[in-house]
Amino acid sequence: MTDAATEQLDATEIEALARWGFGELRRRDLSQAESIWAQDATDRFPTGDAVGRDAIVAFFEEMFAAFPDIEITVEAVTPAPPRVIVQWRAVGTFTGGRFQGVRPTGRRVEFNGCDVVLVRGKLVEFNHVYWDGAALARQIGMLPREGSPLDRAFTGAFNALTWVRTLGGRRLGGARR
Repeated sequence: MTDAATEQLDATEIEALARWGFGELRRRDLSQAESIWAQDATDRFPTGDAVGRDAIVAFFEEMFAAFPDIEITVEAVTPAPPRVIVQWRAVGTFTGGRFQGVRPTGRRVEFNGCDVVLVRGKLVEFNHVYWDGAALARQIGMLPREGSPLDRAFTGAFNALTWVRTLGGRRLGGARR
């Protein structure tokens, strides 16, 4: 008899598990959390780590509240046991509650992401989630539109500050840039 906690899945099984888990998220159904994440799992989001199943569920509850109409669509699944890579797209409107401390702006967002999920014993043990945080911040209005006058002003101010911090363009080693 195989211990379910240590059983390793083959490529077909791990892909099916990933598609099922993302299907639960698409339906905003977190009632099966114990069937998706290990109790001590970690999801590493661009906004910080959620450590433990309860923290991961809390992250998604906050996201679903902030973007009540969010649609998460799986675009591709690449099994590589014990990992699975899931490329996805999210579309929604920031009209609900706060998300990661930011008040809702009413803006529509569309962004792509990729999860690299480590599965052990049919449960997610670790997940590294990637998405373009700057693009999302621009879409919700937290950063200026790319290429706008304000964006160019921010870039110019940053470059000026960098120049000052490097001793007038000199690196600490004395080489001029």
